[in-house]
Amino acid sequence: MPSYGISLLSGGLDSTTVTALAKDKTDHLTALTFHYGQSHSKEVDCASDVAKAIGIEQELMDISFLGKAAWYSALTNPDRFPVPEDRDAAQMGNSVPITYVPLRNTIFLSLAAAYLESQVLHAIEVEETAVPEVEAHIYMAPNAIDYSGYPDCRPEFFQQMGQSLGYGSKLWTEYQVPLRIDTPIIDMSKADIVRLGIDLNAPLSLTWSCYQGEEVPCGRCDSCILRANGFKEAGFADPALPG
Repeated sequence: MPSYGISLLSGGLDSTTVTALAKDKTDHLTALTFHYGQSHSKEVDCASDVAKAIGIEQELMDISFLGKAAWYSALTNPDRFPVPEDRDAAQMGNSVPITYVPLRNTIFLSLAAAYLESQVLHAIEVEETAVPEVEAHIYMAPNAIDYSGYPDCRPEFFQQMGQSLGYGSKLWTEYQVPLRIDTPIIDMSKADIVRLGIDLNAPLSLTWSCYQGEEVPCGRCDSCILRANGFKEAGFADPALPG
């Protein structure tokens, strides 16, 4: 059964692990990376390195206009809204943090679905691939265990989005082929994600999780703290750190 897939690859630990997993499950996989107006391009550069190391095609989309629409965020407007530092787990899970980018995953999913639907419709209508044999998957790396502050990282969000994308697509309406949203690490701890990435031989040394874009990770933002705790609990040294 030929399967087509899009893996949203940011260049971080989680999305790299999911992309490595998706490669083993998908016949035709494309890594999709967005430049969405974030304050630095470090993660975008890392995503390109990761895609090459995994050996898959990458599509880089410039949607930097999103930063103008979703301006109320430390990731798109850090001069006005500083990135929180040195927070503990209780503080991180207390409310939606300022690093949340308004409706980012909603927009990412819509664009990924459009790209994937184009690929699959071409396979059906031009290459004459048999409809019952086609699968379409969008792979994403949200996690609702270690960090549940983002509303668009919850399982119920992806369930509702999957239904909406299906109702709005030709792929489902005419051919009854669903656009499946796969979130394989959504219920995993950060330590389990680290272990999975290592088991898959994912290129974790090439990844970047820090909210800052300096030469080395800051070690103080929420993402750095969660990543460090994950590697520590998994019993491994972070291969992306110097020394």
